[in-house]
Amino acid sequence: MRVEDLVLASADDHIVEPADMYAKHLSPEHLSLAPRYVQENDLGGYWFWEHEGKKSYNVGLNAVVGRPREEYGFEPTGLDQMRRGTYDVHARIDDMDVSGLLCSLNYPTMTGFDGAYFWDAKDKPNALRVLRAYNDWHVDEWCGAYPGRLIPNGLVPAWDSADTVAEIKRLVAKGCRSITFPANPASKGLPSIHDESWEPVWKICNDERVIINIHIGTGVTPAHASALSPITAWMHTMPMALSVDASDWLHNRALLRYPDLKIAMPEGGIGWIPYFLERGDFVFSHQGAWARADFGGKLPSQVFREHFLVCFIDDRFGCKNLDDIGVETVMYEADYPHSDCTWPDTASELWRGLKDLPDATIDKITHENFFREFQIDPFPMLGGRENCTVGALQAKARARGVSTAVESFGGQDARGFGDPSKPVTSQDVWATHRNSKGVAPIEHSPEAMAE
Repeated sequence: MRVEDLVLASADDHIVEPADMYAKHLSPEHLSLAPRYVQENDLGGYWFWEHEGKKSYNVGLNAVVGRPREEYGFEPTGLDQMRRGTYDVHARIDDMDVSGLLCSLNYPTMTGFDGAYFWDAKDKPNALRVLRAYNDWHVDEWCGAYPGRLIPNGLVPAWDSADTVAEIKRLVAKGCRSITFPANPASKGLPSIHDESWEPVWKICNDERVIINIHIGTGVTPAHASALSPITAWMHTMPMALSVDASDWLHNRALLRYPDLKIAMPEGGIGWIPYFLERGDFVFSHQGAWARADFGGKLPSQVFREHFLVCFIDDRFGCKNLDDIGVETVMYEADYPHSDCTWPDTASELWRGLKDLPDATIDKITHENFFREFQIDPFPMLGGRENCTVGALQAKARARGVSTAVESFGGQDARGFGDPSKPVTSQDVWATHRNSKGVAPIEHSPEAMAE
């Protein structure tokens, strides 16, 4: 196989929502009660979404694709400070083609990766109405614009399990079999995943084969040593923070009752998983008797491989140890437009870690596992595999003249943060781009952890 022959499906990308996203999905009366995208000059021109007095800002590292890396910072909040593909669906397809990416499952930004922005709303009927309108925009407009390319991923009203079940049924009827869900509901003031109130949710997801996606940052907060620690030290270990939530889900006995219940873990990486599984089996064998651990007559590692899906951006160690992870569980993720994404070199960067693997294994982790679990088959819709490869998509992008030129977008050079003789710390970043009270940054920002 050559890099041009790859077929790439991403299990984790992100949308920066356009300002008019609710316009076609709410009545004029209800539109006045929906979140608004506004600018506050008192905060240095920050743009934010506002609902019931609560503000949600797009933090810059969420959407720095195409910028000079020296300008990766936390200040871009307005759409004019971002590459168009972050918020325009047609430009997104251009950016997917130029990087050779066929399919993309997208997570929200303004609502939080799990929709938590709406959970503490005062007017719950309106919050449910707005959440459903978001899903309608996401499924019908964003994903509906390019069937087979953009794969829907719905929000759920997790503050009420009955409403959650009803919304999952509605999403399934619309062709969506994927939801984003808090990695640790208890950390968000909701019942623990071990609480029986979630039983109807587990059942509907099992029966309809709806994937539960637990994105990093929606559960246990990634540990941050101190405000003076280099911010790269925090980013270094961030993916492994998902291991705590993964263990909690692995010990959820609903997995024993529902054989088709699947949990996907975006932005967690895979290189740490062999030890995670080894440790789980060891603890079970040594501590399981007195702790009344129950994995249905199986080892924890076996249950993990049956129920979990794991994702990686760049993980050459993990790709060398697929037998210890479970090749059927592994999927690729591009993470566009976050600061970890490798766009526009998505295919060539990925190929470095795949080129020595058997072709059948490469196909599994680049697209076949994704197609199977999310129940899609884009090839017939798009004219066959030959039209879906990295080479074919990149040829189309070249024919359209899609530019990959690095653009500043007026960003601040991060080399000016703090003391230029020392590493940039979280304190430097948040002192430079200080938000006022009421700001709700993305889930895993240092400021969010300090509140």
